[in-house]
Amino acid sequence: MSKSMPVTERDMLVIKLGGSILYNLSPQFFESLAEMAKEYNAVIVHGGGPEITNMLNRLGIETTFINGQRKTTEQVFEVAEMILKGKVNSYLTNRLNQHGLNAVGLCGYDANLLKASLIDEESLGLVGEIEEVKDDFLAGMISAGYLPVIAPLALTEEGTKVNINADLAAASIAKATGAGKLLYVTDVPGILQEGKMIPEATTEEIHQLIESGVISGGMIPKVRSALSVLSPSIKEVMIVGGQQAIFQSGSIQGTTIIDKGAVAAT
Repeated sequence: MSKSMPVTERDMLVIKLGGSILYNLSPQFFESLAEMAKEYNAVIVHGGGPEITNMLNRLGIETTFINGQRKTTEQVFEVAEMILKGKVNSYLTNRLNQHGLNAVGLCGYDANLLKASLIDEESLGLVGEIEEVKDDFLAGMISAGYLPVIAPLALTEEGTKVNINADLAAASIAKATGAGKLLYVTDVPGILQEGKMIPEATTEEIHQLIESGVISGGMIPKVRSALSVLSPSIKEVMIVGGQQAIFQSGSIQGTTIIDKGAVAAT
């Protein structure tokens, strides 16, 4: 095993785990996370959409989506909070700890970690967008040797609890913590073309791959989410697989998506 670097010298990354992959993460994935933690500082943000939908259906509570955002009534929020904070966060934190990762489960309203404002209460209900991240709190946890695992819930200035899109929560946290890289963990090892993984692609190439049909089905919303968070502060987004090791020979395995314009501007 390689000797780990001091925390202050490590690069920062944010890992976003989608709800559809959470219960299918392989032991190899967790083992490689433990190796990666010796080289990088990290924060994990997770979703839980499928679990929320299943519970809402079981309870007979209507759920609708508007432009990809779940309309969150008070009833829907109670279920989302129960699933995200109570079930999914606990499950994931436990699995990470089983692999020696010293994970601590949090949600965005713990210690006022994530401050948000309502996007459009009339049409979306209790859905927010992040205005502020308490990055010094996260830095303190990381410096103390902990891995923060965050459920995407937040508080408004008035103290209202709100639901946050997990992709956007991960992007906001990555920006606030100075993470140069954001990882989206999916059910495939990266973007595949004729069975082979594409190691790197620009935003322009991604659009071409969608148009040509190389990127299709469920991968389209994943890469569009990745494209939406690229910025001068987040220069790289990676699509990586949750069913295999993602860290080998000192490098992260997957498809790196870059914005040529953002890179050229730096």
